[in-house]
Amino acid sequence: MCTAVTYSTKDHYFGRNLDLEHSYHETVTVSPRNKIFPMRRMEDLTRHYALIGMAFVVGDYPLYYDATNEKGLSMAGLNFPHSAVYREPEEGKDNVASFEFIPWILGQCATVAEARPLLSRINLTTDAFSEQLPPSSLHWMIADQNEVIVFEQTARGGTIYENPVGVMTNEPPFDYQMTHLQDFMNASASLPENRLVPGAELTPYSRGMGGMGIPGDLSSASRFVKVAFTRMNSISGDSESESISQFFKILGSVEQQRGCCRLGTDPDGNAVCEYTIYSSCCNMDRGIYYYTTYENSQIHAVDMHKEDLDGDAVVAYELVKGQSIATQN
Repeated sequence: MCTAVTYSTKDHYFGRNLDLEHSYHETVTVSPRNKIFPMRRMEDLTRHYALIGMAFVVGDYPLYYDATNEKGLSMAGLNFPHSAVYREPEEGKDNVASFEFIPWILGQCATVAEARPLLSRINLTTDAFSEQLPPSSLHWMIADQNEVIVFEQTARGGTIYENPVGVMTNEPPFDYQMTHLQDFMNASASLPENRLVPGAELTPYSRGMGGMGIPGDLSSASRFVKVAFTRMNSISGDSESESISQFFKILGSVEQQRGCCRLGTDPDGNAVCEYTIYSSCCNMDRGIYYYTTYENSQIHAVDMHKEDLDGDAVVAYELVKGQSIATQN
């Protein structure tokens, strides 16, 4: 389960929580313009926009979880296990494997507007990266500095949804999430007004009561509502420090603590728990990728423009996972 978010101050930001029960040795990975992406059923991507994001690099191939290209177009794949449908190749379609989808779109498109024609032709196929790495059932949030959309391929085909709230989680499909959001239209960051019994002396007994009813559990539908409420009411300064700090606070409103979402037990009888493995925030305008991990709340940064973007080899940075504590005395 995961959560993706956009946020804007002076600059524009895109990021996500990755919530899983185990890590795949993900790294912050830069793919320069001449890194070849071999495609299973389409022409190889030999020259493309440079990308930075979180990826599991296998045999020099970055399997991106989320990424931003040098123009600012950003994309994240989130778990969609019950509704995602991949198909056999179809004539007249762009037949792209799910693991190729992020570089296919971000490698060729500078904006959401440029991505729309590619999305209208896409057929996400059943091709696996390898026998050990079968296709992951996903849907995707795609954003530039001006608009946000969601792409889902289900039994009814590929669908592009406008995303006016700038957030996404997992199941159910996006159209249900937006319908569910209507249940909370009366929630507010302001103190509530007495509409129940006009004339009676009903006054708020606590700050924050305008948001009563906003869910706090870890289900994807509840996280969608909670992070939408937090994002839409967020206020921060527009410096880089203030912006990214606020972004991580938004993601923190729906982070998962180990032990609160239990999936069963392992062979040794230990609880298997889903938790927030990492949180990310990419400055879409500057190509700086920030992240924290479950074990380390200090923000680390990788700047794509400090790499040779005309190179042909991926550059991967190991995540700093050990806790960093600044002792003051």
